[in-house]
Amino acid sequence: MAGPGARWKRHIVRQLRQRDRTQKALFLELVPAYNCLLEKAELLARISEKLQPKPNDVTPATLQGPWEEESGPDSDLVPSSSTLRVKWQEKEEGLRLVCGEMAYQVVAKSAALGALESTLEQRQSTLAALQARVAELREEQARQTRQVDAQRALNVAQRAAYEALRGRARLQEAALRRLEEEARDLLERLVQRKARAAAERNLRNERYEKAKQARMSLELKAAAQRTVSISESPNTIGDGIREEGKTLALMAEPVSPKSEAGEKWLRTFRSASATSLTLSHCVDVVKGLLDFKKRRGRSIGGASEQRYQSIPVCVAAQPPSQVLDVLDAHLSEVNAVCFGPNSSLLATGGADRLIHLWNVVGGRLEANQTLEGAGGSITSVDFDPSGSQVLAATYNQAAQLWKVGEAQSKETLSGHTDKVTAAKFKLTRHQAVTGSRDRTVKEWDLGRAYCSRTISVLSYCNDVVCGDHVIISGHNDQKIRFWDSRVPCCTQVIPVQGRVTSLNLSHDQLHLLSCSRDDTLKIIDLRVSNIRQVFRSVSACVCRHL
Repeated sequence: MAGPGARWKRHIVRQLRQRDRTQKALFLELVPAYNCLLEKAELLARISEKLQPKPNDVTPATLQGPWEEESGPDSDLVPSSSTLRVKWQEKEEGLRLVCGEMAYQVVAKSAALGALESTLEQRQSTLAALQARVAELREEQARQTRQVDAQRALNVAQRAAYEALRGRARLQEAALRRLEEEARDLLERLVQRKARAAAERNLRNERYEKAKQARMSLELKAAAQRTVSISESPNTIGDGIREEGKTLALMAEPVSPKSEAGEKWLRTFRSASATSLTLSHCVDVVKGLLDFKKRRGRSIGGASEQRYQSIPVCVAAQPPSQVLDVLDAHLSEVNAVCFGPNSSLLATGGADRLIHLWNVVGGRLEANQTLEGAGGSITSVDFDPSGSQVLAATYNQAAQLWKVGEAQSKETLSGHTDKVTAAKFKLTRHQAVTGSRDRTVKEWDLGRAYCSRTISVLSYCNDVVCGDHVIISGHNDQKIRFWDSRVPCCTQVIPVQGRVTSLNLSHDQLHLLSCSRDDTLKIIDLRVSNIRQVFRSVSACVCRHL
């Protein structure tokens, strides 16, 4: 940019100098001519003064003598003074006119020269200012060039540092993946070993209980075949009880038919009191036999069950047979339903990319609000603990956050590379967890819309639930995984018999309800990490979100 500016400035300077030289040459030619005219004018003035006739020099024609007449031919050749005077006067007038014109031209040229000089001074001052500005711009250009060079050097250094960091990060990621694979292998081996140990222990328990049951059956048969003769003495009952103990102790001795027939005729009667005592004892024995430890599905703990609270047992389950209310809520499939914290507000999400909020009044639903702006089909909805925000998972690889009372989404949680299948709040309204088909589970800081942690898993995540410091995820590989927010790895894995489709955590965080593709609902006791109860259905499991 400095090159073209310098060229046009030099061109202007050259043009101004050429014009000055031309005007100066004309002025220099005009001054000598003017001086010459002044000299000629002075010469003509002196000649005219000399040619002026004096009064005594005038000779009248009458005084001419004869000698003057003889000189007639010569006098014709010499002009007379009057003629010369007239000619000189005419020339003088012409010279005066020319001198006036030249003087006027000199004045005009002087004025023009003054104007040009002032213009030249202005141009020179402007040129000086422009040259000063050019110098400043060149200095600024030099400074900017130095800054650019410094920035380039800094960028090169930072790029080298960035590449080094990327290399270290790749190495650390490879090491982390290797450690995770080793940890998974170790965990799988540990789970398999514990499962084998639990199976062996359960088998031993079953054998022991079967042996105990068989032994008690033999004792009961022997006690039923034994009769007690009781006399009217006060010690009869005590003797009968002692005899009964002997009978129970001699359970292995066979009884011959002859001796039994002989005793039959020796007994005069059968005591009703003794018979009732034996039957009551038998009932107690049967109760004790049936009150054995419950067999565990995959128990790996040895603590007794008496210290744990019992959970209600479902004797019979029946699906609803009567519809209370039917509403045309969505334009397409309804994929998610969730009640608010106080159960007075219900949220439904569907494939039409809309979330409808409903007021639950007297067992019926009344339309409250429609939340818009979702980028894809809704797969999961959840309320925060205060019920003022709604979080939804969508098929556009993101989860979105709405505030109850506002129709448009106020935040979008982007970071997954596949469909987001689950989105749940943690115990606070400022944290959330999402699961996706990209085999990751992410923790989010909703205050900054920032992903604070990414958990990589081996299978699709279908649902997540959150506790105090624990995240529970259900996956397509028939496993339920437990993650602690304070440690980077998986803390526990519970295998089930089908693909896990939905999870729900009890309010006391002691029991977990899971729904899977093996047509069962399972209640898992989180204190012992054991399946406590299983509900089966004759039809396919249709529960998606509990």
